[in-house]
Amino acid sequence: MVKPRDLDPTASPLDYYGSELRRLREAASLSQAELGSCVFVTASLVGQVETTKRVPTRDFSERVDAALGTDGHFSRLAGLVLRSQLPTWFQAYAEMEARATYISTYQCQLVYGLLQTEEYARAVLGVEHQERLDELVAARMERQLILRRDEPPAMLVVLDEAVLHRAIGGRGVMREQLTRLLEYRDCPWLHLQVLPFSVGEHAAVMGSFNLLRFDRDPDLFYSESYDSGHMSANPQVIRERSLGYARLQGAALSREGSAKLIARVMEERYGDRTGPDGRALAQVVLQRQ
Repeated sequence: MVKPRDLDPTASPLDYYGSELRRLREAASLSQAELGSCVFVTASLVGQVETTKRVPTRDFSERVDAALGTDGHFSRLAGLVLRSQLPTWFQAYAEMEARATYISTYQCQLVYGLLQTEEYARAVLGVEHQERLDELVAARMERQLILRRDEPPAMLVVLDEAVLHRAIGGRGVMREQLTRLLEYRDCPWLHLQVLPFSVGEHAAVMGSFNLLRFDRDPDLFYSESYDSGHMSANPQVIRERSLGYARLQGAALSREGSAKLIARVMEERYGDRTGPDGRALAQVVLQRQ
């Protein structure tokens, strides 16, 4: 059992979560071991969350809400806690992303974070953040909850063909990631295109960027460098980048052509897995759409 220590609930969302977990657990007259038994974790893990040694997952939070009858209290706090695990310079963008009505993104190196599988995200984030990897992966998966809303944001996605060929995490991880992309082929609120190598120079040759639109707030342009992000609502910047994005879409393959390219790369570069009827997995996924 982790030895109790005093927490300042105002210090951070994680400290507030820990203090609330201890307070409400004790109010229910449960030990850490008893609560752990109710939510199928060890007493040590409960103690680590209470003392901010571990970041709570959404699943853990939902189980605690059910065990303590706290009406979604910890599930709501989990969003704040996980968002606080994002890099400080990225948190402002994440908040705006969650409020956006339309998201347009061009990515030249990696799959956009909202579309990444957990294992792909783990491979990307693990390059430099092994000590906090679980927390960062959980925070990235939390961002993706906006796609599960009854009315998710409309998304326009252009991926450079290089994204398909960069073997993040190995062959198995890439197969699953490209399968995920293929599953969006006929999604009514997501339009995915691939910018092929054959295009050569193009309107975003300087790098990845995002455009966010809102119902009531000004549009935002976002780009980032190694350890910082830049947002701008400058009308001239928005105008120029919006025009550049339209040119990218015009140069990219159609939705159908993009799906065929993804399927081809998936089969040729990352191995040929077959479905129940013996067909290549990529073809099985395409046929489902």
